[in-house]
Amino acid sequence: MLKKKSISAGKASLVLFLCQMISALDVPLDLSQPPTITQQSPKDYIVDPRENIVIQCEAKGKPPPSFSWTRNGTHFDIDKDAQVTMKPNSGTLVINIMNGGKAEAYEGVYQCTARNERGAAISNNIVIRPSRSPLWTKEKLEPNQVREGDSLVLHCRPPVGLPPPIIFWMDNAFQRLPQSERVSQGLNGDLYFSNVQPEDTREDYICYARFNHTQTIQQKQPISVKVFSVDSLNDTIAANLSDTDIYGAKPVTERQPVLLTPTGSTSTKVELRGNVLLLECIAAGLPTPVIRWIKEGGELPANRTFFENFKKTLKIIDVSEADSGNYKCIARNILGSAHHVISVTVKAAPYWITAPRNLVLSPGEDGTLICRANGNPKPNISWLANGVPIAIAPEDPSRKVDGDTIIFSHVQERSSAVYQCNASNEYGYLLANAFVNVLAEPPRILTPANKLYQVIADSPALLDCAYFGSPKPEIEWFKGVKGSILRGNEYVFHDNGTLEIPVAQKDSTGTYTCVARNELGKIQNEVQLEVKDPTMIIKQPEYKVIQRYGQVSFECIIKHDSTLLPTVIWLKDNNELPDDERFLVGKDNLTIMNVTDKDDGTYTCIVNTTLDSVSASAVLTVVARPNPPFDLELTGQLERSVELSWIPGDENNSPITNFVIEYEDGLHEPGVWHYQTEVPGTQTTVQLKLSPYVNYSFRVIAVNEIGRSQPSESSEQYLTKSANPDENPSNVQGIGSEPDNLVITWESLKGFQSNGPGLQYKVSWRQKDVDDEWTSVIVANVSKYIVSGTPTFVPYEIKVQALNDLGYAPEPSEVIGHSGEDLPMVAPGNVQVHVINSTLAKVHWDPVPLKSVRGHLQGYKVYYWKVQSLSRRSRRHVEKKILTFRGNKTFGMLPGLEPYSSYKLNVRVVNGKGEGPASPDKVFKTPEGVPSSPSFLKITNPTLDSLTLEWGSPTHPNGVLTSYILKFQPINNTHELGPLVEIRIPANESSLILKNLNYSTRYKFYFNAQTSVGSGSQITEEAVTIMDEAMASRQVDIATQGWFIGLMCAVALLILILLIVCFIRRNKGGKYPVKEKEDAHADPEIQPMKEDDGTFGEYRLFSFVSSAPF
Repeated sequence: MLKKKSISAGKASLVLFLCQMISALDVPLDLSQPPTITQQSPKDYIVDPRENIVIQCEAKGKPPPSFSWTRNGTHFDIDKDAQVTMKPNSGTLVINIMNGGKAEAYEGVYQCTARNERGAAISNNIVIRPSRSPLWTKEKLEPNQVREGDSLVLHCRPPVGLPPPIIFWMDNAFQRLPQSERVSQGLNGDLYFSNVQPEDTREDYICYARFNHTQTIQQKQPISVKVFSVDSLNDTIAANLSDTDIYGAKPVTERQPVLLTPTGSTSTKVELRGNVLLLECIAAGLPTPVIRWIKEGGELPANRTFFENFKKTLKIIDVSEADSGNYKCIARNILGSAHHVISVTVKAAPYWITAPRNLVLSPGEDGTLICRANGNPKPNISWLANGVPIAIAPEDPSRKVDGDTIIFSHVQERSSAVYQCNASNEYGYLLANAFVNVLAEPPRILTPANKLYQVIADSPALLDCAYFGSPKPEIEWFKGVKGSILRGNEYVFHDNGTLEIPVAQKDSTGTYTCVARNELGKIQNEVQLEVKDPTMIIKQPEYKVIQRYGQVSFECIIKHDSTLLPTVIWLKDNNELPDDERFLVGKDNLTIMNVTDKDDGTYTCIVNTTLDSVSASAVLTVVARPNPPFDLELTGQLERSVELSWIPGDENNSPITNFVIEYEDGLHEPGVWHYQTEVPGTQTTVQLKLSPYVNYSFRVIAVNEIGRSQPSESSEQYLTKSANPDENPSNVQGIGSEPDNLVITWESLKGFQSNGPGLQYKVSWRQKDVDDEWTSVIVANVSKYIVSGTPTFVPYEIKVQALNDLGYAPEPSEVIGHSGEDLPMVAPGNVQVHVINSTLAKVHWDPVPLKSVRGHLQGYKVYYWKVQSLSRRSRRHVEKKILTFRGNKTFGMLPGLEPYSSYKLNVRVVNGKGEGPASPDKVFKTPEGVPSSPSFLKITNPTLDSLTLEWGSPTHPNGVLTSYILKFQPINNTHELGPLVEIRIPANESSLILKNLNYSTRYKFYFNAQTSVGSGSQITEEAVTIMDEAMASRQVDIATQGWFIGLMCAVALLILILLIVCFIRRNKGGKYPVKEKEDAHADPEIQPMKEDDGTFGEYRLFSFVSSAPF
């Protein structure tokens, strides 16, 4: 492996020249000139509030300029502020914050003016703002409970700082949270999950904000995410529904993409020219969608387009107006796609097309200052003279302003001044100072005489001729003292006087003369050029393979120009050689003694001269005998065979060719090892034939081309003829019987399974994810072991291994058990009730932290009971009802409520041990409903033309009664009904005398009560007006007969029994008449709630006597 690199010093010099070219307009400092700002602070200057504020303003000029400042547009008198000083011979301000000053007091817009007798230059407007890193606003973060496969967004919402913070997500161990196509951080700092998986469950999603300016990091409170699998949801739903209901959570279904951000189908984005354009699309879906970007009606710009954040972010650097347009992101998976179009408009702060340049004129000359800038929108151009708007500046007859150009004609010395051009639009401004300096000076050459230039052959040569004069001198170059003027394509003449020879050859060596002349004089200067031979590596280092502890050498023989002194440097893996006496660096080689594995790597020889540099590299591979195998394991033990397996050691850069297996007989020849067999180097297991009654131990030796490894550690011993147990106990479980213990049980082996005498069990346990080491005990042939002193309800890894006098059974599998449960500690919070209608309500609550459950979460119980009826007050027997909601459900429905009543409820979490504390009682009220039928309707005192009606109010008013409705109609002898008459009776009445009836006529009465909601069920009766007084007397006599009284008592008893049966049925969940009527009306509000999510819990009822009024 070989690579070679050469760097030409001539090319480096060309780059340096192009970056630092001396302008012909630079006026030597010994000549009078207006001020020039040479250094200033940035326009937007964010300072550390803990350190002194330094606002830079440096300028040159002759005479040396004086400095002044404005703050927020007015003069800033620094002499009146003890905290502010100006550096000597400078305009730089130092504001002392560390000795009592406050940075906030010095916020503002500052501008520096440098002035001398020839003009005044001004700085940019420097906006001073102290950095801010505010603390995170405290907020209550609710746990996020999400179904597997759903999308999720964890909001960061960092505090607003100056400058804005850098956002990243970590866990409690300060490890970055892994991100992928499925889980990634958005540009706003939020963490987006396209779909959640069970492994996303954790309680330490933490958003961090790093404020680089103040070197501080703020941390948001950890966010908890719990992902529920579909199986657990189905278990919960099945537990809450009857056998006749067919509901269930659908399996994790695949979903087509939906964009999480940005929302909608279109959006807009404005970016400034030269900035980085960042467009983002993050989508939800299952499988995880893949994002693709296109530009409508065009192509994405080549070499400036990058995709970040798993292609969710489109990044275009150095944007221009041509990048405006519609960018479409398309999120796609196997089920479909979603897209979003972002309309991008590229605006532009002002940028220079032609910035004004300093103008040096001699008296009587003409000249122009040109200030051309572009932007979007197009910037406004304004001129100032010596810091004053040119419209109000002192007039100069030689000056004429024409838009973006100032034209000077026949200038005089008094025309010297500094002009400022300001180009501005709504996105920013540019400010440039350019002076007009009227001087009459003969030429002078600023490059030192006889300066020596040295370059490598075939590289560019740059010969300087920095000059000054007014009028501007003309420059000519000659080779040799009396040579002819240089012309032609082999030379490049730069405006600053520099002569460039693009490809210097050996014959380019010599003396070069630069001549500068103007109307006031002429001057010349000579420089020397030497062209050197390039440095070359004629014998390069070569790839080497060496055995460990050997010796190796790399050669690096060079050829170079005899006048140059080369230096040779050796590197290992691009770093300095180790500080080790084994490394010997000679004149043209590198030798490594006693080579070790650490010496493996790439070695580079670098040759440097003052003019060029070359390098070459080679790789060293260190080989050795292999390391011994390890982790020997005996498996498949039989009476006459066993399988041996191992893990190969490092092959040390030389492939393993074969493994040699040896054995030791610990019974007959301890310490003596015998050849057993050998296998190819690609094999790591072997079936070994065994002899009887041998206490075997095995070891393995690896072999490669270099030699044999050291033997491995010996395997465990294996004694033939007798046998270890072949299997371990089954049905191993770990269930705590008390909060502080773990009961480990198993099904013991049968007698024939023990494979030898002395059957015992090795019981091992360790707390999952806490303990690294197992705790083990060996117990007799029993089937239970109790571990005491455990924490409450924590997971344990458990294994039970059989053993006898001959040894252990194979390594058992591990099972997970839990120590004993204890009652939950925390009540559910944020209990909310939403009343659906007069008989149905929905209750919500926040889940309790899983750590507080202290057991297997079985669900939640909602206790609710009627406190009082809002339509009347009475003492009654209170029935407290219980609904159980399985699993981690956080809402449920409360059916069978009584209308127009006040209820209380609380919620408790349930585990295998029992119930936790109750949440504070929540009071809610049901709205009015329709009333039940009047409790009775009696018709008495019949006369020829009247009947008296008496009634009782409804047993269940279910609201405020507004009236009674009485309807009646006559019935003739053929049972045909006559016309129906309706009467509305005030709610406070309990009797009514109907007059003007027909005599000896049967009437049928329909009677019901009303609330504001509507009419309740009706009660019916029939009665007859009498024919005459005798008939009425007879009717009275019949009513006093014993048989009639007995019949009425029997009827009353039957009615009482029916009422008791109805009452019992209603207490068990039966429907009273109003409920039946509501069901008959099929209230549309109730139906979708049950169908929606099946949140009716298991129903239980118990009663107690309350003294609260009803």
